[in-house]
Amino acid sequence: MSPLSACDVLVIGAGPAGSACAQMLARAGVDVLLVDQHDFPRDKVCGDGLIPDAHRALERLGVLGEVLSRARASTQVGCVGPSGGRVEVPARLAVLPRREFDEILRQSALAAGARWLAPAKFEAPLVDADQRVTGARLVLPGGVTQSVTAKWTVLATGAASGPLTAAGLCTRKAPSGIALRGYVRHQAMASRSTGLEVVWHRALRRGYGWIFPCADGVFNIGVGVTHDGDVNLRDLFDAFKRIHQPARELMEGGEPLGPFKGAPLRCSLAGARWSRPGMLVAGEAAGSTYQFTGEGIGKALETGMLAAEAIADARDAGSTGDVCARYEAALDALKPRFAAYEQANRINNHPWLADLLVRRARRSPSLVKRLSGVLEETHDPGRLVTAGGVLRLLLPLG
Repeated sequence: MSPLSACDVLVIGAGPAGSACAQMLARAGVDVLLVDQHDFPRDKVCGDGLIPDAHRALERLGVLGEVLSRARASTQVGCVGPSGGRVEVPARLAVLPRREFDEILRQSALAAGARWLAPAKFEAPLVDADQRVTGARLVLPGGVTQSVTAKWTVLATGAASGPLTAAGLCTRKAPSGIALRGYVRHQAMASRSTGLEVVWHRALRRGYGWIFPCADGVFNIGVGVTHDGDVNLRDLFDAFKRIHQPARELMEGGEPLGPFKGAPLRCSLAGARWSRPGMLVAGEAAGSTYQFTGEGIGKALETGMLAAEAIADARDAGSTGDVCARYEAALDALKPRFAAYEQANRINNHPWLADLLVRRARRSPSLVKRLSGVLEETHDPGRLVTAGGVLRLLLPLG
């Protein structure tokens, strides 16, 4: 029998959720096999922004210091409204390309004791007579299939609907949103760029544009639309360059580092069942991205750790029967946060709200503090766009 044909827990997907899950389980003494369809390091389409929830998760995993040593740290994000108004919102932020970020997490999981298999593509779950998942069938290079048996399987395969469908857990194939990003080096801009930048405009309606500074004079620049719709991302990016001078300057004077790439998003903990007997779904496969901001790294890490905790706690208690219930209860507890960001998504749908918010924040330190609280998850973003919230923005300052 192959040494890779059996394990206690099979984790499929070595992005943030999968690697976080594998590391925590390995730390707890569980025999974990972490697999991915790609060799590492590999590129991953993402804005690469790390907001405070990601910082907290990385600290729990013991890798925050290493990540920040390679990332471009920042203390603010510039929010730019359709009329050109701008407000700087303080926050603990960093930007590190996913090629480096995910490799740090994978290496940390392996250092904790997880085993590794790649490239190995998930094809289908293995099931017993009672339809309980008992592992997975993987496809290796050359079309060779490998069956791996496991007491638990964690599916952390990202936003693609194919693996979820194969696992019998997909409830919506269409993504919640789509995004396009690329990397551009521009040393002159890097010397004067002090923070992340997010831009709303009527030409970008239903979405936004961003410019996030990485290390070594490189920028992550892109556009995203955070709900379903027939959108041409290339046209949206052209509009971003047209309406936002820094985006135009970056593209006209910078050096593109490879092609621009697009990717789907799964948001609001929707679009998939979170579990079935023998299998848990974590990360963006479970919809771990926030609807309003398109940020998902922190919550992907968190869902991966919650999956690990559910499995490890049940093992320590001598019972595996309530793993699914424990995990689903933990994700249910996160739902109010996701609902608040879904409500705040009105700002993407109605850019005039962003204009109103930016104009008011430029004159109101307390509102800036609330916006900072949105990033820190100490303030409900949905309250900004309720009828009462909008009315308060319209009233004169006292």
